[in-house]
Amino acid sequence: MAWRSLLLLPFLLVTVSGNAAPFFNMTIVYVPEDLEPGQYAFQLKAFDIDGDPLTYSISGPEAFYFSVNAQTGNVTLRNSLDRELQARLTITVEVSDGMNDAVSRKLTIIVEDRNDNAPVFQNLTYKTSIPETTKIGSVIYTVFANDSDTGNASKVSYSIGEVIPDNTKNHWLFYILANGNVVLNGSLDYAKNTFYQIKILAKDGGGMLHNVLTFHETSTYLSLTIEDQPNLDPRFLSEPYSGSVPENCALGTTVLTVTAMDRDTGVNDEIFYNITNASVPFAINAMMGVITVSGPLDREQLPSEEVLLEVTAREKNLDIHNKVAQASTLVKVVVTDVNDNKPKFYHCSLPSCNFSTGAQNNFRGSIIEHSSSRLPVSNLNIVAHDPDKSINSNYELYLQGPNASAFTVSPPKIVGTGDVQLLVQNPSAVDYEISHVMVVQIIANDMGNPTDCCSTATVTIDLIDSNDHIPEFPRSTYNLSVMENSPAGTIISSNITAYDPDSGALGQITYQLLPESIRKIFTVNATTGAVLVQNGSLLDRETRSIYYANLQAKDGGNLVGTTVLEITVLDDNDMEPFVTGSYFISVEEGQNIRTQIQAIDNDEPGNRNSKLGFKILPGPFSNNFTINATTGEVRSKEPLDREALEDERGQMVVTVEVYDHGVPQLSTLVNITITVGDKNDNAPVFLNQSYEFSVFEDSPGSFVGEVEATDADRTEINSRISFLLQRGSGSSNFLIRSSYLWTGYYSGQLSMDPDMSLDYDSLQQKFFSLVVLAENTAADNVGDTANVSVVVHILDINDEPPAILPDSLQDVRVSENGTQQGLVRTLAASDPDTNHSLVFEELAVACFKGASSAGEVCWDWFVLAPNGSVLVNSSDIDYELCDLVVLTLRAEDLYTEKGNRYSQNETLRILITDVNDNMPIFLPSSETFVVVPEISPVDLQVATVKATDADSGLKGTITFFIISVVLVEDNGVSRPFENLFKVETTPEQNSYVGSIQVASNLDGSLKGEYQVTVGARDGEAPVHTAQTVLNIFAVDQSYRVRLQFVTAVDEVQSNSESIKVALTTATKAGVYVVAIRSTEDTRASRAEAKSVMEAYFVYSNGTALDVNHLSVLIQSDPLVLAELVNLGLAVIGPGEVAKPTKETELIGIIAGLAAFLLIFILIMTLVLVLTTRSYKRKLSAMKALKAATTFSPAMAQQGAGIPGTNQYNAEGANPMLNLSLNPSHDLGFHDDSISVASMNSLDENTVNAPWDNNLRAKQEDTQLTDSTNEEVLVAALNTKEPTKTAYINTTFTTTDL
Repeated sequence: MAWRSLLLLPFLLVTVSGNAAPFFNMTIVYVPEDLEPGQYAFQLKAFDIDGDPLTYSISGPEAFYFSVNAQTGNVTLRNSLDRELQARLTITVEVSDGMNDAVSRKLTIIVEDRNDNAPVFQNLTYKTSIPETTKIGSVIYTVFANDSDTGNASKVSYSIGEVIPDNTKNHWLFYILANGNVVLNGSLDYAKNTFYQIKILAKDGGGMLHNVLTFHETSTYLSLTIEDQPNLDPRFLSEPYSGSVPENCALGTTVLTVTAMDRDTGVNDEIFYNITNASVPFAINAMMGVITVSGPLDREQLPSEEVLLEVTAREKNLDIHNKVAQASTLVKVVVTDVNDNKPKFYHCSLPSCNFSTGAQNNFRGSIIEHSSSRLPVSNLNIVAHDPDKSINSNYELYLQGPNASAFTVSPPKIVGTGDVQLLVQNPSAVDYEISHVMVVQIIANDMGNPTDCCSTATVTIDLIDSNDHIPEFPRSTYNLSVMENSPAGTIISSNITAYDPDSGALGQITYQLLPESIRKIFTVNATTGAVLVQNGSLLDRETRSIYYANLQAKDGGNLVGTTVLEITVLDDNDMEPFVTGSYFISVEEGQNIRTQIQAIDNDEPGNRNSKLGFKILPGPFSNNFTINATTGEVRSKEPLDREALEDERGQMVVTVEVYDHGVPQLSTLVNITITVGDKNDNAPVFLNQSYEFSVFEDSPGSFVGEVEATDADRTEINSRISFLLQRGSGSSNFLIRSSYLWTGYYSGQLSMDPDMSLDYDSLQQKFFSLVVLAENTAADNVGDTANVSVVVHILDINDEPPAILPDSLQDVRVSENGTQQGLVRTLAASDPDTNHSLVFEELAVACFKGASSAGEVCWDWFVLAPNGSVLVNSSDIDYELCDLVVLTLRAEDLYTEKGNRYSQNETLRILITDVNDNMPIFLPSSETFVVVPEISPVDLQVATVKATDADSGLKGTITFFIISVVLVEDNGVSRPFENLFKVETTPEQNSYVGSIQVASNLDGSLKGEYQVTVGARDGEAPVHTAQTVLNIFAVDQSYRVRLQFVTAVDEVQSNSESIKVALTTATKAGVYVVAIRSTEDTRASRAEAKSVMEAYFVYSNGTALDVNHLSVLIQSDPLVLAELVNLGLAVIGPGEVAKPTKETELIGIIAGLAAFLLIFILIMTLVLVLTTRSYKRKLSAMKALKAATTFSPAMAQQGAGIPGTNQYNAEGANPMLNLSLNPSHDLGFHDDSISVASMNSLDENTVNAPWDNNLRAKQEDTQLTDSTNEEVLVAALNTKEPTKTAYINTTFTTTDL
């Protein structure tokens, strides 16, 4: 029953007071943090039992966020909330009924979390270094991102978005765990990549924001440097190696230099060289790789003039596997020749000569007497050899001796090694009857070695007696004949003999046929000389009709005599006639044909074997044609008729036999194909004499009836029929269309004209009399025409459709976000029928955004009522999703009996007008921005941002601005800057681009990255803003590289593009040239360098090359290195930071001295002022002491003591202790007003003197400012002891000592 008592309490109060005050029953409310300013937050509700009108208000520091409607109590948001900054707000709410005092109470507002924060990476920037041998599965770094939202929105998941360089190839190389551990997933290789930039994405778990499930994602980069490890063997440069050295050269002669490098470029271990071959006359410098001669060299004594040396390069330290890192290469050394040997003679035959045995000087051979000129001496094996090489082995040969004129030596000159022959020069001098033996000397003379030039070989030649007669034939030519295809063994000629007067074996003759190829066809009896057929199948007159052969007769001494045989092959009838060409003839019907059969016979012309005859063989069309038996001319007997042929193609085939008159008779068959073309010589014919049809009124396009006609022609083109209506009364209301049924048969489909409408009531005659024409159209000319009468009766129906009035279909404009409700348009329609009932129907809804479809987003925004009212059906109308709604609709007549009851489909365009309800959105970009401060002038673009605003017009116009610039140095220290960058806004299609430009000169000595916060705002109230942070990597001066050239400045400038291309090829980095100047501009140039190019080598990911990495990359590419050397490159060194000139240094020294002098003067002035003040304070204290001693106890006033007017208690003096002194008495202490520290030195004691109230405002600030003079006051107190008559004010027990 207690609650009932509480309910009665207000009524009791009313009874007592007459009017009750209102009261609140709310203590806490909840507001989402993503509420937009101006939106409804909550409602204040108070209760007044009197029913008085209430007025609401809010107050308090945190009421700044809200505004309240005084009459309704509706509270709207005035300024944006952020739960992460303040999760709980407290305001004072007040309500008044105008009758009683206002009632107020505290109201707690809980800000509900929304997913409005993206994950933020902590402890940036992320970079680390790992060795290239790091094992797969190792954790290489740990990142952490925090999301200040709550719930799932604060749960962060990680992923890897990109790996630079070559994301396609390297993306799998790393993966990241849920705890932020980045794990190695593949093997690293310093030689392939020395640096990776891993783009790490942090994504929250999603949450509601503006009633939409929203996910936020943030990215950062982990810079990963790969440390080289000694895991690779060294590599020789500029392979293969080859060199040369002359024989007999001095010991220590340099041959060539080999060079190897450690492929572990980051380790670059020291290399040692050695030759692993045994017993070679060469040595190598272990440190430098220089190969020299270490022993005597004789090219002729070496196994080969090319000596292969196996050189090994070994690194000083063991590799990571505790093994020796080494590599080998082959070096080819060619020992060049010196002319230190003379030619010598050897008894052997090439190539089996052994020149290591002793040379010979005597040789013996033989030759038949009177041998022909240039015939060599037999049984003579002489080889001349000079072991020297090339031109050093060049020598000449000539003869000496009594018989030298009868012979000559061949060849007269030899290089190195060659066979030596003695040739007959004078056959008459070589006569067995004169001398059986002849002797000559061969001299070999080395013309390049005059000191030891010649060798001599003595040759003894034995002469042989010869046979003096040859066989002879009676005739020089014999004419013979043979029939083709004669069998083997057929005798062509029985006896052809030759005569030789020599006796004995020298006079015996044998026969053979020449050339050897003729023996495949013919043969000869070796003893009798009879000529026979060897292979008759090869005797073909058509292939070859005459053969020529040499019949050779050889005696016992191998002397030869010859005669010519001419053998003619006679013809046999073995070739059948051959028809040339093919015979396909096309002819129009009604014409005759005439054609000639062409045939040949390859048998011998002019006889019966090649004489031809022709005849037509019996067949279906043989009676239609004749043929000339001698000439082969074929003719038709009468004109051809296409309709008489049953073949659909109209073809006739006639077979002709071609035969010869030989024995046996041979023949060939040939077909003549005649295609008879169709001619349009028949007219169309209708199948019926007349036709009668009927059709309903108002039926455009309806089928009426069908007529049919035929044409006797055989081809489709000539039998084609086209139907048309003869122009006449009512014919324009109908159409006729021709259709193919089969060959020669067509139908004409009569229908109403789709564009014509007939009204039964308005027609005077209820039928139409039409004439249909059937026209036969050929390819070239129009054929005959037939016609038929057609009567069409019109039948009555009810068919009037309604129509929507165009004025009601004009465009409608509706504002977005539910700002316009209710009826927006009323449609109107009409129907010519007097009795009708019209309703409207919506057929389709189309949503568009610009020129593109917006899908189904607007389907429920509007509704069309049956009475034609168009109503707003949703408060979710959004211009950014859809700016044009097209309703397709129609009107229906419910009383229509037949025909179309609907009007034409019409469209109503509803234009959605925009409201500024979207903030700018920055578009994501994976681009890395880099700036080289030293070569970045003002207005240079260093980065870009892009943003869009879904609003239109000025509402969606974006302007960029710089919010802040912070330099995050390598040591993690952040330094803010102002006016360092600026931004220019440029509109693009559907977006805006902000060009981040240099606004003032950048400091090239700063290391780190600039974090530039860029803002974007739209152009119409309420203005919305957004911001993003750009990371711009700064490449400082420590990465400047100096390239020294041996060419002049002008030449380097003219070749600068070629130099940059070569450097880019080697480094794959962007080349930024700072300056090109002569060596006089720098003190670090070498003597031979004439010019210097200073440049930076920067990658797109923000990293840069220093001089060491640049040198390694250039030296690892021999082609680029060679090209740069050709362009004049001499030295690669670190860049110089610009040094001040002597004048600048002098100005700096003078300025420093001036600043030091100014500071010194200021310090001395301050010391002097402070000293003066301290002295004055001490002097004032002494004066106070002196004044205090002049007062006697009798002068003390009775009553309450005065705390004193001690204006110098900072010096420790209190001259008014226990003394009566007029508070207005001036002791003359005010030598300087700055010395006054307090007007009341006993601030903690209460004195009820009337003048003390004016000094309370200064009591709390009183402090001791100087304690250095405490001893002065102590001394004063010690000299002034209180007398017995002194008045002691018991109120004070302390002083301000």
